[in-house]
Amino acid sequence: MRHRLADVLVIALCAVICDADGWDDFEDFARAKADWFATFLDLSHGVPSADTFRRVLSRLDPDAFERAFAAWMARVVELSEGKLVAIDGKSVRRSFERSWDRSGMAHMVGAFVHHNGQAFAQLKTDGKGQELAGIAQLLGLLDLKGATVTIDAIATHKPIAQQILDRGGQYVLCVKENQPTLRRDIQVELDDMVRHDFHGLPFSHHRETDAGHGRIETREAWATDRLDWLGQAGDWPGLRSVAVVESTRDCGVGGVGVERRCYITSLSPDAEAIAAAIRGHWAIENGLHHVLDVSFHEDDSRVRAGHGPENLARLRRLALNLLRSHGDRHSKRKSIRGRRKIAAWDHDFLLKLIAG
Repeated sequence: MRHRLADVLVIALCAVICDADGWDDFEDFARAKADWFATFLDLSHGVPSADTFRRVLSRLDPDAFERAFAAWMARVVELSEGKLVAIDGKSVRRSFERSWDRSGMAHMVGAFVHHNGQAFAQLKTDGKGQELAGIAQLLGLLDLKGATVTIDAIATHKPIAQQILDRGGQYVLCVKENQPTLRRDIQVELDDMVRHDFHGLPFSHHRETDAGHGRIETREAWATDRLDWLGQAGDWPGLRSVAVVESTRDCGVGGVGVERRCYITSLSPDAEAIAAAIRGHWAIENGLHHVLDVSFHEDDSRVRAGHGPENLARLRRLALNLLRSHGDRHSKRKSIRGRRKIAAWDHDFLLKLIAG
């Protein structure tokens, strides 16, 4: 049978929105709603079969798909006005083709816009441990003018910092063991500065406390733009300040845990703003990865062949963006899982989602 590519993708997107997980689900969904789809799609050859969905999405050029996805998102989400863009990686755990060889598992890096919970762009990397190249490629797709970019320590490299600046953004980068000299210098010096109230040097300080889930967490941040003590270790593009963040978690009978993390940033030494960016970075875990695993069952997906895992992962993010961006006053009060149910039951709501 012959089917238009646009029709196959529209049905696949609607199926993902409505809780379909794989090729057989896509065909069953299409057959159940064939009369409705026929009102606006060309189904003169019937609905696509499971094999058709598999062949199309396994062979569809993922780079071309990503360019279309990114172009659409660029019209939907503005990255200016100081918005926070968190970049992080995620593995689709069951996307390997053979149980004894997991080297083919899909590893994705994505950009997540914190203020509205939108997945802005994503790319597949060459494998776990190869995220740095994927991050560099991803940054090349984004217009970051006026945005602040946060990435975990894996991307704390000078070329990445320069690339963010070149794309018009600012950066907040965590410093860990992959930059041992810089980490040691910052940790030793800032620990001493905090202990002695910065020896009269200029600095800013911010403190906040949250309670919930049986624990009390206090976060303190200190930042300074006095960097002469860094010497050559401070030779980073656009570096304006360094910061240390201390998190104290009081879990009651579980005890108290304290952790300090160091950061370099092109932002001015505003401890409150830097702390907000750092905390916002972890929203990608709760706002994207967790939702994809819990509401979309991404880690349970058994789609494995060709470009299927990558393209299906992109469809899930597109579905999540639509579910978050649109809806009426009733559906807005529902969880993502609840909105997916409404979309499956209510053709008008589903059409509203895909029509934007």
